[in-house]
Amino acid sequence: MPSELASRFDAQDRTIGPLPASVLVLGGGPDSERPVSIKSSNGIAEALRSTGKLAVHLEIIDRLSLDQLRALPGEAIFPYLHGPYGEGGPLQDLLVQDGRPFVGSGPRAARLAMDKVATKFAASRLGIPTPDGFVLNPADPTCPAGLPAIIKPIHEGSTIGLHVCDTAQQYAAAIAAIAAIRAERASNPDRSYIVERKVPGRELTVGVIDGHALPIIEIGPAQGLYDFEAKYNRDDTRYILDPDLPAGIAERIKSQSVALARELGCRHIARVDFMLEHAAGGPVAWLLEINTTPGFTDHSLVPKAARHAGVSTPSLCEGLVRMAMRDRA
Repeated sequence: MPSELASRFDAQDRTIGPLPASVLVLGGGPDSERPVSIKSSNGIAEALRSTGKLAVHLEIIDRLSLDQLRALPGEAIFPYLHGPYGEGGPLQDLLVQDGRPFVGSGPRAARLAMDKVATKFAASRLGIPTPDGFVLNPADPTCPAGLPAIIKPIHEGSTIGLHVCDTAQQYAAAIAAIAAIRAERASNPDRSYIVERKVPGRELTVGVIDGHALPIIEIGPAQGLYDFEAKYNRDDTRYILDPDLPAGIAERIKSQSVALARELGCRHIARVDFMLEHAAGGPVAWLLEINTTPGFTDHSLVPKAARHAGVSTPSLCEGLVRMAMRDRA
């Protein structure tokens, strides 16, 4: 029996929104996640073309001026740039000025979701557990979160710039590496970092499509952390759909994911990541972060979860374009 989400996508013309005659897919961008963005945007363009329902224009860009954006064809825009420029607000500002309907969150939600500190504040308002976080001060002689800890940039994704610190020596090495990057003044010299307790347990992710939670995926990297290599390049990462979880956990993190996306103002698509810790007082699902432009490569999680719910990648991409047309106002 098809899921509720699959039934809705099967009747897209009646329940989601109209379909434009043409769509502009944007990929690339100036940030470190550019190669992943190119893969994602190519996958989206291919999926949309396979529907045979609309003309698809794919543009791989760096940065755009408003005049350059307005010169590109397409009745609607499907931007899929990973990183601070493409999913953190600057591109969304241009898209609003351009005036065409576009897929994804608007500027304010993009900025809030990219900001890990702002996301923690939102989670706190909703009562969603999240590890205590400290803005990194490299002058601190000891780790403010205790050890083991995670250091990660406040405004990055895909584990870019992430450091795992199990020992004081690893913490000192991370601080030295961060100081060296800043000293170069060429790659994100003003990048700020957050320090959190390293939560042990099972990594879970929940896709959210138009306010509906997708099936949960448990991530099992073959070696250690689910880092950039495990996400995009390795083939030995295990993905368990609808994993067996303690009573109430699945329902709770699904509802929390939908609530967090709504609180931040996210629209159309998002992915929310948790770490399930089996603590002495019972299991706790700790929020890690939210992503408004989750990957669309052959390794990516939201398309996997959508397919498990009965929604093909072409149908998902078409539905996202229809949502943009519906929400153009």
